[in-house]
Amino acid sequence: MDRLTALIVAFVIGVLAVCGAIVYYFGWLFLIRLILGLAFLCATIVFAVLFGILVYARSKYSLLSLLGFLSSAYALYQCYTWSKPMHIVYIIVAYAVALAFGLWYISEPDLSIVERLRSAKALEKSGNYRAAARKYEKREDYVKAAECYLKAGLLESAAWCYERAEMYEKSAEIYERLAKEKRDSFYWKEAYEFYKKAGNLRKAGECLEKYAEEEPWYWEDVAKLWEEVGDKDRAVKAWKKALDYYIKEAEEEGVFWEDVAKIYEKLGETEKAREAWMKFAEYCEREAKNDPSWWKHVAEAYEKLGLKDKAEDAKRKYEEWKKQRD
Repeated sequence: MDRLTALIVAFVIGVLAVCGAIVYYFGWLFLIRLILGLAFLCATIVFAVLFGILVYARSKYSLLSLLGFLSSAYALYQCYTWSKPMHIVYIIVAYAVALAFGLWYISEPDLSIVERLRSAKALEKSGNYRAAARKYEKREDYVKAAECYLKAGLLESAAWCYERAEMYEKSAEIYERLAKEKRDSFYWKEAYEFYKKAGNLRKAGECLEKYAEEEPWYWEDVAKLWEEVGDKDRAVKAWKKALDYYIKEAEEEGVFWEDVAKIYEKLGETEKAREAWMKFAEYCEREAKNDPSWWKHVAEAYEKLGLKDKAEDAKRKYEEWKKQRD
């Protein structure tokens, strides 16, 4: 038995011993009054604090917390006097009913009482598509929920329901529509992801292209996707746009010359790739003066350039640094 389990067992035994002693000396009724009294004391304190917070916040629920405070305080008084014990029972029953109602209300917080009592089909027939969709969604009929959300004009909720139903192409179509209507690039990204999940890589590529127009660091992903589709022309166009992006970045941060070099290689521009590898090697050498771990990248760059002596020298410096570190 571990320490925690031993402490829990000891605590339970201690509580049972105390309860047994109370019953032995004062009887079962006193124990029940004591337990109820402690419970209502805690409830009274909680409701008092809650009432203060809600009054400060000017919340409409402050009246409910006041009723809770008054009822729990009265029940606490009755536990002490035991003059009208049935009143305690009534309060407990009232709390149970209130709790059940609260849980029922929370389960569908955005529906009115009337909407809660009607079936999803009845709500749909009456044209209350939003409420019908909520009902269908709750019973996990996601396709019907999505259809109702569409009729209610709640497109994102419809897309989410189609996703739950694993109808990814439908979700993608909705996000594509949202991207066009709202002119928000975020939805192009969502459309791309769901078209890809649905296995429609061509549509996924078209959507990712739209997204890359706003977020250019995605052009490389676009190029790779068109290569996967087998559309060489569009892949080349995307690689060229990725190249433009990386050249701009490399002019500010030299580490991107490696990406520039790799793309030039893909495009078959050997001489420009060599120039980019040289710039990357020079950048890495500058970094290696402060951080010797960069000698590894220096070596890789010179190997790409076919400069074996420089690559070996960089490898030696990297190995020496590793030995010193170990």
